[in-house]
Amino acid sequence: MAPRILLARHGQTEWSLLGKHTGRTDIPLLEEGRRGAKLLGERLHRAPFDGLAGVEVLTSPLARARETCELAGFGERAATWDALMEWDYGAYEGMTPDEIQAIRPGWLIWRDGVPDGERLEQLSARADEVVDRARSEDRDVLVFAHGHILRAIGARWLGLPVDFAARIRLNPTSLSVLGWAYGDPAVETWNDIGHLQA
Repeated sequence: MAPRILLARHGQTEWSLLGKHTGRTDIPLLEEGRRGAKLLGERLHRAPFDGLAGVEVLTSPLARARETCELAGFGERAATWDALMEWDYGAYEGMTPDEIQAIRPGWLIWRDGVPDGERLEQLSARADEVVDRARSEDRDVLVFAHGHILRAIGARWLGLPVDFAARIRLNPTSLSVLGWAYGDPAVETWNDIGHLQA
């Protein structure tokens, strides 16, 4: 079987709740985020995932992703990887889209990027690095990371330009699975938060 990549977005933080761009600022999980991470872990340890024995587990080094990984029960198996860090938002770090729109009307991050931060081309290259690693494995890969980098990975897994990520939103503590259909890259599951609604 060709390898899949399972994408786990970190749990809720104060800034994600407020809609602030949280790139490299190391924000901790809220209690709601910790609860969600535990529920995600329970889901991944039940059928059909059954604990994902043998998968490679990778996490962003930022605390919100690492803590989600640990609370989900995968901390001891995980390796941190800088390629999974969130987009560096530069001058827009900590700002909401409305605040940015007030100074730059019509702004769209996936088209216009951010000043003094990571360029779209750099984000796309990092996403490609993750996709290439996952496809080179002989086993599934589970990653714990952040909304925008995971959306970029989703777009690049499908072979689409990184700006396609504007059309595929991700909630905190969601689970997505990228796999294959008829030999081509495909989305098996996207932005699944069923474990939070139990």
